[in-house]
Amino acid sequence: MIEIVIDEGVHGDFPPLEDITQAIDKTCHALNLNLKQPQICIRFAHDQSVQALNAQWRNQDKVTDVLSFPMQENHYHDGEPLGDIVLAVPFIEQEALRLGLGVQAHALHLIIHSTLHLLGHDHIEQQDAATMQALECDIMQRLHLHHPYPDGICDHA
Repeated sequence: MIEIVIDEGVHGDFPPLEDITQAIDKTCHALNLNLKQPQICIRFAHDQSVQALNAQWRNQDKVTDVLSFPMQENHYHDGEPLGDIVLAVPFIEQEALRLGLGVQAHALHLIIHSTLHLLGHDHIEQQDAATMQALECDIMQRLHLHHPYPDGICDHA
């Protein structure tokens, strides 16, 4: 079950629940996880809320586009929450504009990226980053969305 929370006063061009669910399902499938109903809470928040969470949990007092809060480690089971994803709506809208992307498509990429974090992936080490980015490229292609890393990290038409 995907739960969507939109903070009071936050307005934007949010992806439809069907598209979010498909992105999460494709992400699980790319990792060969057979989760019939992945449980994730996705929050669309103000930049200030994301900045406060980033300061509290990552000791980085700045806004970022998305944060992931995993609730399972290594073994993922249906019926148990995978975790929470928090997106900074104004920040993402500005980022999409700067990158020449649609806001919904950019948000879906960030949801895929964050779902990979919830499922144990990170991009701290160069090899892990390459693996994670290749997965993102594959999932985005399967969803017929934009190439998430146009500077040649992974190639598809």
